[in-house]
Amino acid sequence: MDILRRQFLTHVGQTSPSPLLVEVERAEGVFFYTPEGKRYYDLVAGVSVSNVGHANPAVVRAVQEQAARYMHIMVYGEMIESPQVRYASLLASRLPAGLQSVYFLNSGSEAVEGALKLAKRVTGRREIISFRRAYHGSTHGSLSVMGDPEGREWKEAFLPLLPETRAIRFNRFEDLALITERTACVLVEPVQGEAGVRLPAEGFLKALRDRCNETGALLIFDEIQTGFGRTGALFALQKYGVEPDILCVAKAFGGGMPLGGFISSTERMGQLAHDPALGHITTFGGHPVCCAAGLAAFEYLLENDLAAQAEWKGALYEELLSGHPLVREIRRVGLLLAVELGDSEKLYRIMKLFREEGILSDWFLFCDTAFRISPPLTISEEEIRESASILLHCLDRLR
Repeated sequence: MDILRRQFLTHVGQTSPSPLLVEVERAEGVFFYTPEGKRYYDLVAGVSVSNVGHANPAVVRAVQEQAARYMHIMVYGEMIESPQVRYASLLASRLPAGLQSVYFLNSGSEAVEGALKLAKRVTGRREIISFRRAYHGSTHGSLSVMGDPEGREWKEAFLPLLPETRAIRFNRFEDLALITERTACVLVEPVQGEAGVRLPAEGFLKALRDRCNETGALLIFDEIQTGFGRTGALFALQKYGVEPDILCVAKAFGGGMPLGGFISSTERMGQLAHDPALGHITTFGGHPVCCAAGLAAFEYLLENDLAAQAEWKGALYEELLSGHPLVREIRRVGLLLAVELGDSEKLYRIMKLFREEGILSDWFLFCDTAFRISPPLTISEEEIRESASILLHCLDRLR
């Protein structure tokens, strides 16, 4: 074992017993490279983070220029910092009128935490409803609304968590009756990501919106994975025509830099500023370099119409892979695909084959029978065809 690998295992806190242990020297576009020069197709994109590609020149330039001007000055919300203001203004111009105030943070988990606090503050209620097989983060609050498919596998070691939480079933219209006048908010991924790309049934999100309107509960969309063009629309809320009261964003929001946020109306967001003041506060949230990177990535996404491209690119992957005899189903929205093998043992074996052949893919936290395809939205048709050919070769080797 080389020195760097040994230091990684000894001195860097681990998240699993078996990390991938692939050393990265550089990344560009849809590829990353090891020090030995081996090239990998990145079909995960940092779990839908690198939507505009690795080392995008516009993003790199924005980071360099902002770092030379100033980095951290003061805790978030006290100073007028141009990258924050410009990014929030542009984002608001592309969202419904009820989503015009952005609270910048560092991550998706923090975005969920802030959204839950805001919902409690606005409604004066305590009950929080989420969905089974949903993933919203790993902090105590966000872990409380993680919807384990069965039991409390992910939660047991960290109990007690937030009280008055309830998980209902996605796409089950009858479960919406469990949303009542006691409910502060309902937190939902419009497309369930870690459940294995589960799309909403026709009319389900609208029925959820209507039930929240009836009971006075706030509707929170977690678009941390689906936002910024991934679904073939700028946001899934636009794709499905349903407007939430609060929108959570992260991942691609920062253009490869750590950035998260929750977005609501100016009126609602203002309630965090009094009774008590500093109702939500962060030191590094909205870091000017991260905001500059996110703004550059968002502008690039808009200028190159990458959201529209996501639809045909995802459809091409689906067309190329769906005929293989080992592929039982492909669930897809835009350029986010779950290729279902129906067998976890085959899934784990093909992950090894992918790495041998220069592909980085992954499975889903609540679905270990399907592999993920979510490359940068900048991937070309030629790269789609080449990477799909490698995937098919691995599937052939698996038989």
